[in-house]
Parts: sequence; C-alpha cells; structure tokens
Amino acid sequence: MTIRAVVQGVGHYLPENVVPNSAFEKTLETSDEWIRSRSGIERRHFAAEGETTSDMGIIAARRALASAGMEPDDIDAVVVATSTPDLTFPSVATMVQAGLGMTRGFAFDVQAVCAGFVFALTNANALVLSGQAKTVLVIGAETFSRIMDWTDRSTCVLFGDGAGALVLKAQRGDGTAADRGVLSADLNSDGRFRDMLFVDGGVSSTGHSGKLRMQGNPLFRQAVDKLTTTAHAALSKAGLTDEAVDWIVPHQANIRIIEGTAKKMGVPMERVIVTVQDHGNTSAASIPLALSVGVERGQIKAGDLLVTEAIGGGLAWGAVVLRW
Repeated sequence: MTIRAVVQGVGHYLPENVVPNSAFEKTLETSDEWIRSRSGIERRHFAAEGETTSDMGIIAARRALASAGMEPDDIDAVVVATSTPDLTFPSVATMVQAGLGMTRGFAFDVQAVCAGFVFALTNANALVLSGQAKTVLVIGAETFSRIMDWTDRSTCVLFGDGAGALVLKAQRGDGTAADRGVLSADLNSDGRFRDMLFVDGGVSSTGHSGKLRMQGNPLFRQAVDKLTTTAHAALSKAGLTDEAVDWIVPHQANIRIIEGTAKKMGVPMERVIVTVQDHGNTSAASIPLALSVGVERGQIKAGDLLVTEAIGGGLAWGAVVLRW
C-alpha cells in the first residue's frame, strides 16, 4: 500500500479589471500585433486598488474547497507560492488561513517565482507522504502588476495578476503509475543565472520592493531546454514516457516557449492546456489557474496523466507528474 496526494478540488480567481494589449499603445511604442506575435498574450487581469495577493488567494481557495466538497477546518496545511506577498511578513499563507476562518493546522509560503507552484506542490506532496498532513491546500497567487516598470515594453506587457488553488488529500494507492495523485517530481535551481530574471529591490538591499528586470532572449533559450529536461526527468521517475501524457499543463509565460517544449517532448498542442492568451504570465499562479480552467473547459478529466512544468527567477525550474 502506497500513500498518494490526490487532487480533490481546484479553483481560481481573476481580478475584474481586464487589460487588452491595446491599452499599452497609449503609453508605449508597442501594438497588439507586436505583443501577440512575440508572446501569444491578448489580455491580462490587473488587481484593483487595495486588492492584495492574499485577497485573491482566499477566493481561489474557497472555490477549490467548494469543488472538493470540503470545509476550511478539513485542511491540515496551507502552502502558498508567491513572489508578491502583501507584506514582508507574515506569510500570505497565514493571511489565507485567517481569511478562510481556519482554526487549526499550519501555513507557510514558498518563493520560487514562476516555478513557485511546482515547488509548493512538491512540498505539499512531501507533507502528505511523511504523514505531517493529510489534507493540504496549495495556492499560487500573484500581483505582479505592483512590480512592473511601466516604461519597459519588453516586460510590462507580459505579466498579469490572479490566483489558483487545489486541495490535496492522502489516499491509498497501489504504488504504480496507474494511481491517482502526485506520482513524481523533479526540482532544480542554478543561482548563476540570477540576472536573467530578478527584481531590483528588497528589504536587505534597497529597502523598497523594486521593479522586475528580465533578459528575454537568454531566458527563452534556457527555458525550452530546461523545461523539456525536467519534464522527462519527472516522467522517468514515475516509470513513464512522453507517450503516456494526456495533458501538459505548462507555466503560461510565452506561447513560443510552450510550443517549443511540447515539440521537443513530442506532444501535440492539442494536448497542451493554454491560457496565456487570456491571463498573461501570472507567475506562480499560472499553473493552478491553467489546471482550474482546464477542468472548467472539460479538458482535464479523472484518470488523465498530467505533466506540469515551470521555470522562473533563480533560475529555478521543475516538473510534477500527477494523475488527475
């Protein structure tokens, strides 16, 4: 008998403020066609004034709990992936815990930028396998609009805000790749590539939050290779190959990266969940958002084999294989 962390429910939230590409034409030397052709993005959502990362995480969490048919006090732990917390401390996770009215359990944040949800999901799975928790709420939530340099057309048009959440619960499996739940994970980082994607501020360096900086072309070249390698590593750990994959659910950063990774894996785009056109790059929120949208669309069904993969600042990258 093997314990698996099985997805019980999923949910997401997007701010009401929808920003089309055309909105940037008023202040930047750019166009809808330029943005679409280079990123695949058509629109994104920005948080309202006063709307925080924890606010969005709470709504996504409530929807995931409703999907799972569970109450807040059924949850043992809350793990939030974010790089844009409400405050330096306490954690967004504890704010979500309070916002949900949870009176038990524990909560903490994970910070791995765009790869954050993969790292959070892997940590949540470990909590379940170790017996530390039986039910875990895993959330990705970001307000990247708060760290944009609105004069930099190469970055500010790419990112959006939102949150996604899923509920994991310990269940018994047979110890085979046919089990439902998380089957394997592969995590990596290499701090030598820090300057490819970073924020030029922080508590101990500048005393202010700073703005996002990115070297787009070098990062693109790193992304496709590293995402394909980590996806293959995770599949290998589960004793599976590309042919077994029903859906790739990638980090939604750039349609060219998504297409390049799928091509190298030999998976047709018809089996890739794509939301980047509607949400932009929501960093740690992008994979749970895509999972929730994929279920909402009727694409992801019980028993499907999924590979999620992401790369973000650090650089940090990784993949998780799970059966829905």
